[in-house]
Amino acid sequence: MTSSTEQGSEAPERRVSGFDRYFEITARGSTLSTEIRGGVVTFVTMAYIVILNPIILSSAPDVDGDVLPFAAVSASTSLTAGVMTILFGVIARLPFAFAAGLGINSFLAASVVGELTWPEAMGLIVINGLIIVLLAATGLRKLIFDAVPVELKLAITVGIGLFIAFVGFVDAGFVTSTGAASPPITLGVDGSIATIPTLVFVVTLLLTGVLVARKVRGGMLIGLVSGTVIAIVLESILHLGAATENPGGWGLSVPSLPTQLVAWPDLSLVGQVDLLGSFQRVGGIAAFMFVFTLVFTNFFDAMGSFTGLSREAGLADEHGNFPRLRQALLVEGFGAIAGGATSSSSSTVFIESGSGIGEGARTGVANLVTGLLFFIGMFFTPLVSIVPTEVAAAALVIVGAMMMSQIARIELVDFTVLLPVFLTIAVMPLTYSIANGIGAGFISWVVIRTAAGKGRAISPILWVVAAGFVIFFARGPIESLLGL
Repeated sequence: MTSSTEQGSEAPERRVSGFDRYFEITARGSTLSTEIRGGVVTFVTMAYIVILNPIILSSAPDVDGDVLPFAAVSASTSLTAGVMTILFGVIARLPFAFAAGLGINSFLAASVVGELTWPEAMGLIVINGLIIVLLAATGLRKLIFDAVPVELKLAITVGIGLFIAFVGFVDAGFVTSTGAASPPITLGVDGSIATIPTLVFVVTLLLTGVLVARKVRGGMLIGLVSGTVIAIVLESILHLGAATENPGGWGLSVPSLPTQLVAWPDLSLVGQVDLLGSFQRVGGIAAFMFVFTLVFTNFFDAMGSFTGLSREAGLADEHGNFPRLRQALLVEGFGAIAGGATSSSSSTVFIESGSGIGEGARTGVANLVTGLLFFIGMFFTPLVSIVPTEVAAAALVIVGAMMMSQIARIELVDFTVLLPVFLTIAVMPLTYSIANGIGAGFISWVVIRTAAGKGRAISPILWVVAAGFVIFFARGPIESLLGL
């Protein structure tokens, strides 16, 4: 029998709300304030997409010479990102935000709309999303995810870390193209840091790094805010302007207080989709090749991002699976449908979500915050553009460094593991594509492991996917052979 004294000495159980239980805030070792802070950091790091996506899509005339209005693309980008980020947070309950995928929007602008109208091109995006949803609903997408060896899943995480760090270096002007065969890239301008925006990036990177290293609560957010304030002060004094007008200027957005804070969003592009027009215009085979490329890019970019982010958040098990994986894969497919329906390109999980995870976000509550800020951003587009790319780039490099730590978990003594892992990690940043790195890893894994007598342990699904990647990499010659 327990005495009253013993009963009184027991610590009372902490009561949690239904909201906490649903999102598993306490269960994942997080707090509401941490989730809110993480959601804000993710938004600040991703906000550039509201400017960059319309720059990419609005700059490309379609086959009829029509272009998408910049303001309308910006508004639909914010709308879709907000809807999909909140939807994913509520259903999958994970801190992975959504926005227009940069690989797919560039593919649309560079390779598709020269032969199609914009509504027809967006129709292909919707078809791509329908296929991905079907693959997720039937369980095939999860089967492919499960068939990937844990070593490659870890390598994907490390490769993405290098990739987003490289993106950060390029966005900040820390790494630039020389335009020559050797060396193809260099540090800054002619091997030195010669611009104020790049210097702001370095200062923000070091400041944020110190805060994170010292485990300062909100260190990532403090670093981003501090870097933005420094940038605004320098711009007000030096009047650097945009890089398009001044080689030493800022990248996508000039960090100055806008004269107009509020603007009503232009949602005229919502619903401007021609689902089957592309098949009539260019024929079934050509349209199929477009869809094939979209599905492969969308499918494996998202798979890589899910793998990397779940590892970084500590939510993945020893096989790389994470909570509500099937729901996550299903919702991600709807992101493509939503992006096509709003003419903002396929909306997919954004690897920049790692910045919020680095700040401590572990649940879908962070997504609610990020999504809400995207909704607000529709009305405050001028204000959203205050944070310069060079400041946001510092967060990408910090997150990339964090994700690199996963390489310590890979056993690299066996060369049949070492080479596929190396190719996965190296090809991602060098080709600027997550899907390319995954493809190189898959193909080399099945070929080298089989040649070494270890083929029986390889899943048949991985063989099928590797064969698909062979076609994906050879699609240029295939299209030429078919006269497309």
